Amino acid sequence: MKKIHGPAFCAARIELARCSACRGRAVVQGVFHDLPCEQCKASGWVSGETGEALPQDVLVTQLSLRLQAAGEQIEQLKRSVPMNGPAAQYTQNNRRGAGGTNYTGD
Repeated sequence: MKKIHGPAFCAARIELARCSACRGRAVVQGVFHDLPCEQCKASGWVSGETGEALPQDVLVTQLSLRLQAAGEQIEQLKRSVPMNGPAAQYTQNNRRGAGGTNYTGD
């Protein structure tokens, strides 16, 4: 086993799963109104390995990592798919409008 002193240099990615009690909604149905889910601490996410709720600071870090990865994936898909047809007219400047601006004919 390797000795490690101090915190890790980068945040480890933890596999997240939707809470089985609330099905990822963060609330459960009460008699008269919705109540915060006790199993996931009203977050909708639990550890994928253990099924237990994560501490709030760890959960925020993990959700931020997921959001950044999703944003990068969206940008990559935008760059890889060329626009054709009417949608291309709205994104590219055709310089037919007043002062050389884009004219779409709307």
